[in-house]
Amino acid sequence: MDKIHHVAVQVDDIKAAVVWYTNKFDAKLAYEDETWALLEFNNLSLALVMPDQHPPHFAIENANAEQFGELTLHRDGTESIYIKDPFGNSVEIIKTR
Repeated sequence: MDKIHHVAVQVDDIKAAVVWYTNKFDAKLAYEDETWALLEFNNLSLALVMPDQHPPHFAIENANAEQFGELTLHRDGTESIYIKDPFGNSVEIIKTR
């Protein structure tokens, strides 16, 4: 079975969003820079993204991600592609390492 890796929500201020989420919930900061952050929860991760960088989306880990198209290598070493489902939702397909 594939695994949902993270859900991404858009925020206007990464630092402020990290503070809000980590103060309100029991989550661990895995990564942060000025354009995105990744918070780890017990069951999945939450990505905080800037509107001009990424669409709101959810990400699925898939061993054959390249079947969806050409993968992009990201700064964290992951490879993925964004696709749209038939209903207009953005889905990131991440190649399982």
